[in-house]
Amino acid sequence: MMKRKIVVAITGASGAIYAKLLLQKLHELATQVADVGIIMSTNAKQVWETELDNADYQDLPFKFYDKHDFTAPFASGSARYDTMVVIPCSMGTLGRIASGVSDDLVTRAADVILKERRKLILVARDTPLNLIHIRNMATVTEAGGIICPAVPSFYSKPQTIEEVALTVVNRVIDLIGLEHDSYRWNEL
Repeated sequence: MMKRKIVVAITGASGAIYAKLLLQKLHELATQVADVGIIMSTNAKQVWETELDNADYQDLPFKFYDKHDFTAPFASGSARYDTMVVIPCSMGTLGRIASGVSDDLVTRAADVILKERRKLILVARDTPLNLIHIRNMATVTEAGGIICPAVPSFYSKPQTIEEVALTVVNRVIDLIGLEHDSYRWNEL
């Protein structure tokens, strides 16, 4: 199995728990991952600290890149990062990606992933949606991206907030193409 090179962008939308759990899972699945580069906005740090009551993102074993660091390897297709996940993905970030506006490292990396025909997964986290959001989602989908709304499932009968959030994160892990144990509908 080819090891994945993954970019994770964390924006300022509510839902820091999704980013936290994804990064924990990527660390646990390290044998399948060649590299993880993280871009985290200032707002994302503030939301993380507000929602999770900690700054544990500072302790993660991955390399962080400033949102204006266009020397990051994944700012170019030549670095061959194969997957990018924006989790949670704000509607503003979604709109900039859909419009092709590469004004920071998040939107530049997403543009690179799309132009190279690689996997872009946007974990959209907002409700309700207006028509602009829906059209932006359609545009990204038509360009080859995957919209994976942060909508949990309840088949597995989750008991904690983390278990509920993991139902979304496990779908993201599946979309990335990593092997892992998780609840599967109607499988023993």
